[in-house]
Amino acid sequence: MLPVERHRRIVAELSQSKFVTTDDLTALLGVSHETVRRDLAQLERRGELTRVHGGATSPEAPVGEEAPFSERSGAMAEEKRAIGQVAATFIEPGQTVIIDVGTTALEVARALPADHAGVIATPSLLVAAEVSTRPRVEVLVSGGRLRAGDLACSNAHAVEFFSNLRADAVFVGSGGIAPYGLTDFHLDEVATKRAMLTNASHRYVLADSSKFGRTAAHRVCELSGFDTLLTDQNCPQELHTAISRNGGTIVVA
Repeated sequence: MLPVERHRRIVAELSQSKFVTTDDLTALLGVSHETVRRDLAQLERRGELTRVHGGATSPEAPVGEEAPFSERSGAMAEEKRAIGQVAATFIEPGQTVIIDVGTTALEVARALPADHAGVIATPSLLVAAEVSTRPRVEVLVSGGRLRAGDLACSNAHAVEFFSNLRADAVFVGSGGIAPYGLTDFHLDEVATKRAMLTNASHRYVLADSSKFGRTAAHRVCELSGFDTLLTDQNCPQELHTAISRNGGTIVVA
């Protein structure tokens, strides 16, 4: 297949799904990963797509930097609070639970009752400070390199910590969620999220409706990588279908 034909088919595929993976394009075009990566680089230079970790998105798909924590804390505050309250209903006394970093994850911690008993593990110093006010909660903090704002810990120390922790449930934050998968803005924290998801019995993703169709730079997992999406509104049909096809459920606060 000539390069011009490959490029046409890549753009056509993006016009239908908005997100494609390198693996999908390799199978579709019958070429190597290296050839696909070169094609994507050329198409990005021409403004016909945006490359992301593991694939590409259509150019109009929102990709960029995460807003500061102080700004995100005030955005969709009621929606995040509702998501946190629903998430807390899935946490049972005596469980070992992981709560991720982020503004919505912090709402999960705030929603835990004052008499909650159990183990809460987290890479977030903000979450740790919140749950430490519950006298019957044992708080575990991963350690690692600290990111300002969210006060999030990451690097090999955090990954090893969660790789060796067996949790009953995990509540993971998100930079965006789309048919392409769950994505995040911080590369160092992607490996931590993957370790959390791998070792938990029940895997919940926290995403308010502003995250629908949004793609941050780094993919955490495909839609098959979690069990339940906790959100504040019904998903667009394409995303709803993709989550259901991958065996996931959606709970609207």
